[in-house]
Amino acid sequence: MTQNSNIAEFVRNSARNYPTQVAVIDADRSLTWAELDAQVDAFACGLLQRGLHAGERVAGLLGNSADFVVAYFGILRAGLVAVPLNPAYTAPEIAVLIADSGARLLLVDEGTAATANAATISLSSCEVIVLGSKPWTEILATGAQLVLAEQATPTSALALLLFTAGTSGRPKGGMLTHGALRANVEMIRSLQSPPAVQHSDVVLLVLPMFHVYGLNAVLDLAASAGATCVILDRFDPVGSLEIITKHAVTTVAGAPGMYHAWCKTPGARAALAGVRLFTSGGSPLPVRVFEEFAAVTGKEVFEGYGMTETAPVVATTMVSGLPKAGSVGRPVPGVQVRLVHDEGDDTGSDVEEGDPGEMWVRGSSVFSGYWPDGAGGPDPDGWFRSGDIAFFDGDGDLHIVDRRREVILVNGFNVYPREIEVAIESMEAVAEVAVIGVPDDLTGESVTALVVPMPDATLSVADIAAHCAERVARFKCPSLIRIVDALPHSATGKIAKGRLREVYGDE
Repeated sequence: MTQNSNIAEFVRNSARNYPTQVAVIDADRSLTWAELDAQVDAFACGLLQRGLHAGERVAGLLGNSADFVVAYFGILRAGLVAVPLNPAYTAPEIAVLIADSGARLLLVDEGTAATANAATISLSSCEVIVLGSKPWTEILATGAQLVLAEQATPTSALALLLFTAGTSGRPKGGMLTHGALRANVEMIRSLQSPPAVQHSDVVLLVLPMFHVYGLNAVLDLAASAGATCVILDRFDPVGSLEIITKHAVTTVAGAPGMYHAWCKTPGARAALAGVRLFTSGGSPLPVRVFEEFAAVTGKEVFEGYGMTETAPVVATTMVSGLPKAGSVGRPVPGVQVRLVHDEGDDTGSDVEEGDPGEMWVRGSSVFSGYWPDGAGGPDPDGWFRSGDIAFFDGDGDLHIVDRRREVILVNGFNVYPREIEVAIESMEAVAEVAVIGVPDDLTGESVTALVVPMPDATLSVADIAAHCAERVARFKCPSLIRIVDALPHSATGKIAKGRLREVYGDE
């Protein structure tokens, strides 16, 4: 019999091994592994009863909740493809992604229902279902009366379609198979000093589950071990410490902004005393924050590096077992990393020892390329070009230097300057615009827009901000907008982004 590679098997196995242990805690609601497994079965059956077929896409516009967990594993168990979307997206952004993915269903909560309805108004093939509504309860009720005729899912079957903004300003859907997701979970689980996850762990799940970090490196990882997840929909420094104490949380997967905030929160040392493992990813953890957190709490943070396209973890300081400020550690077992001269051609040769180069990644956790035809995936030898520049130090630990592509990382989320530039350029009063990222202690980077108005046009910072707010998600909106007389240009007439800081400073 073929092994069932379906990610939802993690839930099935934990339900068999630990039926009465709590799987998820969401505010006052909790589900054991047996209860979660039964609800996942019901949701899967209910979806299939609605006429969905294996390989079809089901999108979600949901915050973190127990219902998200049920829906996600239910979609996968039914042989369907999950398309988690950021609930902060605007209707125009959602409309593009629903059309591109061809999603048949869009699952939403009350907070995102109006936006979802506006987004799908002209997309008759996509039905919107609100969490807790009659159709939602019908899916669970119908499914609970049926027995799922499960087929073994091959490792090559598509599980997740995760959209990352394209460098052209158009989002691209990274295709992650059950095999790639499972491979990354197994790579992380192989790390044992300290263990990445144990059955006895209580895991804080506050990272958004529409992002691959929260979804695979936290939720799927915890499910694979039968650990308990304490779910929070948003991070609040004081509230999160109360939850950590109340539920005796033992592992925290975080982003730099969380550690920065806890450093400033009274009582953090006592509240975090019982946590055995802190990890950070999504964007670089500033050395200053690493050191301050250690001083304030007596705990060090293990930092990692990954991408949507690698499901996500490529490297972490957990490989050596030694947290190290400024480093993302070593490649996890099963992942190979090369640092290659960025020569703009295909003859890439490895850099000299100690020199920075573009990171190329190979392993069973690498994605299958971008939706729908697999373009932009690994080369014939399996190498995926990350676009990130890094170097290995004398100990063999990786340090991320820069990104060859111009992506801005805000709280770990990719913001592509071109997308924001396109939005601002659509204003009649705008002659030219350049968007860049600047360092930000709280979010890693923040978005800055330099805007040149048309001659004699009236243009205010408030106008530009309002225009952006209508067209792009809040985290992508520029936090600093400057109206300037001119921008520097290259010989070919292109805006010389490399010279923007030189001309306007690094504010």
